[in-house]
Amino acid sequence: MSDFDLQAFLERAAVPEHSAGFMAAMSGGEPFQEGPYLFVAAADWLLAVGYPLDRDAYSPQGFSESLRAALRRTKARDVWAIAPALPERLQTHLRDRDRYYILSVESPVPPRLDRLADRASAVLRVEEGTAFTAAHRRLWAEFVGRVALPPNVKELFARTEAVLENAAGLRLLNAWDAEGRLAASLLLDTAPRRFLSYLLGAHSRIHYTPHASDLLFREMIAIARREGKAFIHLGLGVNDGIRRFKTKWGGEPGALYEMAEWREAERAGAGVGDLLRAMAALPRQPLSKSEYLAALPPQRRFAMLWEVEKAGRRAWIGGTAHFFCCSFENSLRKRFAQVDRVLFEGPLDPASLEAVAQAGRTPDPETPRLSALLCEAEIRNLERVVCGPRGAWARFFGVAQPDPPDVRSLLANARPWMAFFALWSGYLARRGWNQSVDLEAWHLAHETGKVVIAMETIPEQIETLDQISLARIVNFLRHCGRWRGYARHNARAYLKGDLEGMMGTSTEFPSRTERVINRRDAIFLERMRPHLEAGRCAVFVGTAHMLDLRRMLAEEGFTVRRCR
Repeated sequence: MSDFDLQAFLERAAVPEHSAGFMAAMSGGEPFQEGPYLFVAAADWLLAVGYPLDRDAYSPQGFSESLRAALRRTKARDVWAIAPALPERLQTHLRDRDRYYILSVESPVPPRLDRLADRASAVLRVEEGTAFTAAHRRLWAEFVGRVALPPNVKELFARTEAVLENAAGLRLLNAWDAEGRLAASLLLDTAPRRFLSYLLGAHSRIHYTPHASDLLFREMIAIARREGKAFIHLGLGVNDGIRRFKTKWGGEPGALYEMAEWREAERAGAGVGDLLRAMAALPRQPLSKSEYLAALPPQRRFAMLWEVEKAGRRAWIGGTAHFFCCSFENSLRKRFAQVDRVLFEGPLDPASLEAVAQAGRTPDPETPRLSALLCEAEIRNLERVVCGPRGAWARFFGVAQPDPPDVRSLLANARPWMAFFALWSGYLARRGWNQSVDLEAWHLAHETGKVVIAMETIPEQIETLDQISLARIVNFLRHCGRWRGYARHNARAYLKGDLEGMMGTSTEFPSRTERVINRRDAIFLERMRPHLEAGRCAVFVGTAHMLDLRRMLAEEGFTVRRCR
C-alpha cells in the first residue's frame, strides 16, 4: 500500500469505510490519505470517504479541498464520494441518502431477544471462520435473490469470497443446523481498533431455523466485548426490514450518509472537454503512413465544396461538419496540393478548444440552467438516448457506452450551449461519429505546411455561442427521440454535397439562427475576401454558412461553382 500507514489509520477509524484493508480488497484499489480523509483509487476511478478521522472536524469545504487534491493526484474520471453532508457542488450527483446505526457494547441484550437466541442455540452450532464455502454461495444467492438491496450492497455480497481472501480482520460468523446446512451467516470486520463492523448478514428460508440471525447477533456482541471494542458499527439502514432488525437490538441512529457518483470532465492533457469529445481522439505519437491510413474510418470524397474564381485566380470554400462518421483526408490532401493558405472559422489547437470548453463548464451565476427547464421524464429520456444501454447487463453484453456524458451534471452545471453540444456529440460518438471535418482539415493543413489562419478569436466565438437560443436548445433536447433520423438524413445529404437538402431538415438545429449564422456571414466575407482574391487558398466554414455566402461572394464579383 505504498507509504500509506494502515495501522495508524485503523487506530482512528470512525466509520466502516475507514477500514482501508477492507476497502482496498473490496474495490481492488490503492488507499491513500489527503488531509484527514481516506481515498481509494485505481486506473481512472476514485472512492472518496468524506468522514474525517477526527469525527467532530468535518466541513464540506474541507472535504471538497481534499477531494480536489485527490483528483489532481489520481487524474480519476469515475468518482464515488460519501460524506455526512456532500459539498454543494456535488449535490447534483447525489445518488443515495441514509444513516449509520451504532450499538454500544455496554447496551444490555433485550431479554426477549436473549430468550429467542437461547432457543436457536439449542439446535444450531455457531462457528467463526474465514472459509467461504459452497453453502455460503448458496445462501448468498438465495438471500440476494429474494431481498431488495441497493447496488453497492449487492456488490459486497458478490465479492465476499474475494474480500475474505485479501483483507485481514474479516471473519464469518456462521450458524449450522444439525444436518450441516447453513441457516445464517454474518460478515464482520474486526480491524478498526475502537469498533467492530457488521458488514452484512443473510439467513435462509430454504433451510430455515427460527431466530438464527438473533443468535448470531448476540454472538457478535459477545465478540465485540471480548475484543475490547467500544461499539458495533451496524452500517446503514438500507431498507425498513434491515433497519428494524438493527434498532430492535438497541441500534441508534448515528452519522448521516450521502453518496454521490459522477464522471469528472476530461482534462486538457487528455482531451478538450465534453464539448469537443468527438474531436479529441487524435494520435498522441506520430504514426507511419500505413498505420495512419489503416486507423482511419472509411474514406469518402469531400463533396460539400465550391470553387471560387475572380480575375483568373482560383480558391475553394467548403462547408464542414463538426462531428461526422467518415474521414475525407484523401480528398482534402489532394485539394491542399493546390493551395498555400487555409482559413478556418476559429483556432482549433488544443489550448483554444480547452478555453472554449472551460468557458462552457463555468457559467455565470445568473446563467439559466437547463435542468430547471426540463422535467424529470424528459431528463430520463435524454439519458436513455444519449447514454444508451447501461448497467451490469449492458456491460456484460458489450453494448454499454464506455464514456457516456454525465447528462444531469451538464444540465445543472454547464452553460446551455455547452450542455447542448456535449450531449449531441456524446450521442453521435455512441453511434460511431468520432470524426470532425474541420479538425481533420486543421491538422492536415499544419502537416502539409500551409499557412493556417483563424477568422475569429476565441472570445468572439464564445460570445456567439452565448447567443444560441435557449428555447431552441430546450426544444432540441426535448425531441431527442428524433435525433437518429435527423443524423442519418443529414449524413446522406452531406456526403452528396446536397446543401439545400441538408438545410431543409435542420432549421430546428439550435445553432442555425440569424444571430449565429447570418450575422457572422458578413464578418467571414470581409476577413476571407483578400485571401480569395489572391487565390490559392481554401476556406472552411460551418455548412450552414454556405447558404448565404455563395450569394454574397457572387455579389462581390466572384464566380462560384460547385466542385463535382
